[in-house]
Amino acid sequence: MPRSSEYKKHELKGDPVYNSKLVAKFINNIMERGKKSLAEKVFYRALEIIQTKYKQEPLETFEKAIKNLLPTLEVKSKRVGGATYQVPVEVRPERKYALAMRWVLAYARQKPGRTFSEKLASELLDAANGVGASIKKKEDTHKMAEANKAFSQFRW
Repeated sequence: MPRSSEYKKHELKGDPVYNSKLVAKFINNIMERGKKSLAEKVFYRALEIIQTKYKQEPLETFEKAIKNLLPTLEVKSKRVGGATYQVPVEVRPERKYALAMRWVLAYARQKPGRTFSEKLASELLDAANGVGASIKKKEDTHKMAEANKAFSQFRW
């Protein structure tokens, strides 16, 4: 962050189809090597699959999936007197969304076979229904934070 003046956070415009900032951010997370049009095609194709194959409202399903994945607690390493403790801390609002999107994309990429749009559609559906690998990751993160509650006095 610059010392001379206050940093102004870049405001993201909505995506071209739904005019949603959350969708625009997700498309930016999908994007690799600056190929935004390809990322948009993949995402909109995934929403189309959700609508045609699974007969659900695509934008609502996407928003519900992301909302189900938002973590509240995580652990951070803190070194105290030669020992490293996993200290549970609350997750900042911007980081909540970043983690949720990262988990969905990571587990969608790990799924075997098929096109990425189909993998992404199935992972979004799983997350919206409260099952799947990305939901398990969120639960594991919360369990780790609960297990290390004893070290919460080391918060900084």
